[in-house]
Amino acid sequence: MDMKDMDMPGMDMKKPVPKKSKPKKAAPRKSAEQPAAQPPAQATPDMPGMPPDSPAAQQSGVETEHGATDMTSHDTMPGMAMGGDQAMGEMPMHGYLGGYAMSREASGTSWQPDAAPHAGIMLMPGDGWMAMLHGRVNGIADWQSGPRGDDQVFSASMLMAMASKDLANGDTIGLKAMLSGDPFMGRRGYPLLLASGETADGTTHLVDRQHPHDLLMELAATYSHPLSADDSVFLYGGYPGEPALGPSAYMHRISAEDNPMTPIAHHWLDSTHVTFGVVTAGFVHDGWKLEVSQFTGREPDQYRFNFDPARFDSTSARLSWNPDANWSLQVSGGRLKSPEQLEPDVDEDRITASATYYNAFEFGSIAATIAFGHKHLSSGVSEDAGLLEAEYKPHPLWTLFARAETIGSDELVPEPGVKSAGELSFGAIRDFPIAEHWKFGVGGLYAFDFTPGSTLKPYGDDPHGAMAFVRVVAE
Repeated sequence: MDMKDMDMPGMDMKKPVPKKSKPKKAAPRKSAEQPAAQPPAQATPDMPGMPPDSPAAQQSGVETEHGATDMTSHDTMPGMAMGGDQAMGEMPMHGYLGGYAMSREASGTSWQPDAAPHAGIMLMPGDGWMAMLHGRVNGIADWQSGPRGDDQVFSASMLMAMASKDLANGDTIGLKAMLSGDPFMGRRGYPLLLASGETADGTTHLVDRQHPHDLLMELAATYSHPLSADDSVFLYGGYPGEPALGPSAYMHRISAEDNPMTPIAHHWLDSTHVTFGVVTAGFVHDGWKLEVSQFTGREPDQYRFNFDPARFDSTSARLSWNPDANWSLQVSGGRLKSPEQLEPDVDEDRITASATYYNAFEFGSIAATIAFGHKHLSSGVSEDAGLLEAEYKPHPLWTLFARAETIGSDELVPEPGVKSAGELSFGAIRDFPIAEHWKFGVGGLYAFDFTPGSTLKPYGDDPHGAMAFVRVVAE
């Protein structure tokens, strides 16, 4: 897409864009029988006054000197052809669940800040449908120290497709599908000190390793109905899908999506993002969303290429609030029936709370999330976890990231009782555009581990880990 030929009537790019305190609402939904009017085309010169590599240029869809284009603006821009017979002015640029901007959409039915980028390859397959593709492949060399560490070279990947269509009565249909190549790394996943959850063989807990995700991570549909310009109701169903519990899944979270290492707090916060059987009903009012899910509490088993049984035996609820364009907050809770395959008689009550921030400044963009998770098991065990993570992009092709976590777990050492542990990690990525919508990156990270106090010293005296990685991203 050549942004120099884009029709932008009435937009003076020489003037600075005023900072908004409230997110701009998407245009009201239009009937399929009432196409948007198209103003006459006007020639638009290069955009003076906007540095081509600045965050503002990146978010406006400006083609940088490196040839990378980020389509993250979600206002209607008449005359911008997306392919096929339609122009963007006819596209449903609101979210899947309501009349807000599509940039608010994150994993499942979760939200992120409206100002956050929502990059993807935009397609117009016809008949009123809008589609978006996004994917990445990471090749990782992993090294974890000490008696319980290990070395491994592996690949982790994700491909996501989304599509939506506005119906003649104003309702919206949304479709989501997400695939992962993780199962090809083997059932035992990859080494990660202090990680726990699920099983690799059906008989023992998987500890100090991160399990692979299933081949099919999401296959879901949404249907939303507007009640007014600010209000809507919706239904979401997935097999698999993601219930209304926790913050956005870490691989989609704006503060974590470039970090190839799974948070050790994953199973306290967002581990239900691959759930085989979920139905969610919700209500949206402006920046508020209330939703309730009925879903399968059991985590996926060790067979990563199949469909697990849908049980719909667990319930959760989540309240989300986007007070302005830069913040997204949520609090949620759920009762999970028999989540662990190896402890089938143990149920779990989970509570989570999180706040995600995103903003673009003259010196770069900043994304950050703070989150808390609490688990109380019917066996009497209670465990807490906390997470603080951030990404800073001083330039569209550079990313710096960091994460601090603390967990309480009774799985890490054989001694009875919940033991505290933590991890602090830092990393960086340098990307190189290789084609339109494609980039290649090289990066690395280092992690300091704070292991449970134990007379056994199972982790050695100075536990730590490191990763070197390359990646290919399509967006």
